[in-house]
Amino acid sequence: MEGIEKITARIIEDAEREIAAMQQETEEEVNTLLAQAQTEAEQESMELLVRGRRAAEERRERLSSSADMECRKLELAAKQELLQQSFDTALEELCALPQERYVTLLSALAVEASSSGRERMILSAKDADRLGEEIVKAANTALQRAGRRGELTLSEETRPIPGGFILAEGDVELNCAFDTLVRLQREKLEKEVAAILFPAQ
Repeated sequence: MEGIEKITARIIEDAEREIAAMQQETEEEVNTLLAQAQTEAEQESMELLVRGRRAAEERRERLSSSADMECRKLELAAKQELLQQSFDTALEELCALPQERYVTLLSALAVEASSSGRERMILSAKDADRLGEEIVKAANTALQRAGRRGELTLSEETRPIPGGFILAEGDVELNCAFDTLVRLQREKLEKEVAAILFPAQ
């Protein structure tokens, strides 16, 4: 019987050794897998962080670029508004000139604009009633002083213009209304006026 017990004890011993070795091997494999999983998780986490930062930076750049563009558009709109106000003010000041200067200005314009010296002067209703005869008389005098025919006449027709006049002869009309003159001058002077209003910083 003693032999059987020895054999049994030996089998149990061998089995325990094998179990211990397997446990050791399993533990080492588990530790290796855990370390590998930890490394992969850290690497993946780092990649996610890098991608997230890159995406956030790209989004910040897009938003910044969009904000810059919007800012430039608003600045341009504000500058255009100020330019418009400047030319509107110029038109208002022309129309509000004192009577004597207003008549002198219109007669000087008539000398420049008249080709035959026999055109009809079409004014606004307000100017025609208030100053029509005086404007035509001053224009004819200025034409004669310039050595030209001074036979302009005041038209019975009026036009809805803020100031200035329209010279008409037959079917041909020459627009010397202040709003038209200011608009034409704006095309020539806008850059100059902008440089005064918005000096380079």
